[in-house]
Amino acid sequence: MQWPCASLPGADLRNRTTMRVGGAVEWLLEPANPDEFREAIVRAREYGFEPRILGGGANVVIDDRGLPGVVIATERLARVFRPSASGDGPESDGSEFDTNLPSGQMVQPDPSWDPRLVCWAGAPLPGLCRKARDLGYSGLEKMAGVPGQLGGGIAMNAGGKNSDGTLWQMSDVVDAIRVVDPDGQFRDIQRADWAPEYRDGKLGDAIVSGAVLRFTPMPKLVVQEATRDYLRRKNAVQPVTEWSAGCVFKNPDPELSGGKTAGQLVDEAGGKGRAVGDAVISERHGNFLVNRGAATATEVFQLIDEIRSLVQDRTGLTLECEVKLWKRPDPAE
Repeated sequence: MQWPCASLPGADLRNRTTMRVGGAVEWLLEPANPDEFREAIVRAREYGFEPRILGGGANVVIDDRGLPGVVIATERLARVFRPSASGDGPESDGSEFDTNLPSGQMVQPDPSWDPRLVCWAGAPLPGLCRKARDLGYSGLEKMAGVPGQLGGGIAMNAGGKNSDGTLWQMSDVVDAIRVVDPDGQFRDIQRADWAPEYRDGKLGDAIVSGAVLRFTPMPKLVVQEATRDYLRRKNAVQPVTEWSAGCVFKNPDPELSGGKTAGQLVDEAGGKGRAVGDAVISERHGNFLVNRGAATATEVFQLIDEIRSLVQDRTGLTLECEVKLWKRPDPAE
């Protein structure tokens, strides 16, 4: 097969995920720019494969038996840059953006004059937070320490809850999104035309290739301190140094759960510390499933089912997975 970008047949995906479980894929494609990314999607479909998109591997568990077909990794699509001031890049109203601007393009000398960043889908969220912090851009402080990449963060509208119960989400800073539509064409979506929901970017079958993020200019020291404060609080309650795929379950409707989060429901059902092999529910946070070292995806899948049953038996609520489970299709299906 002829691919429009770097390709690896039979590539092992285990170490490309934050949980460190999983097998190989028939074809792994690694585009280096948005045009190659779009072309890889189109070519995979021409060969009869619906490609899976692998970002930072922070929200996925991959079957030990491996996967047929094509996985497209966005790791090389990591560029983040300020909009051009020459008139060739984003317009002042944000109606257009060019994800292929050369790195030497001139930009506004004062970052606060145009507090936006143009990002490709593979931009790592931790690095993006640091860049915004160093420019004095407020809006991503609470994403500090969140693994993964921009594309996945937008697709799932990543975020969390404030202490007062209100949500902070990726959509708070998105100005425009460039996607590859099901017909294989680029399309730009303006924020006013985008209606994301909790843990769902509502993009359907469109695939994020890049975005423009808009921030609020603030003194750098203020942004830096807010970022440090959030990281301290996050490190105190989450197993950030262990192998995990982040939060396993979406928080249920608060009207049905009495305002309790998925982690609280798992804790009250006796799920903390429950293990299948080396897959275990963290003692620090009930919504984190961690790999103690030698866990398999099979053990992770089994533990997820057991925890869901525990909570359902106790509360009648069925927890919905937030993490994506990439299971090998059953030949009988």
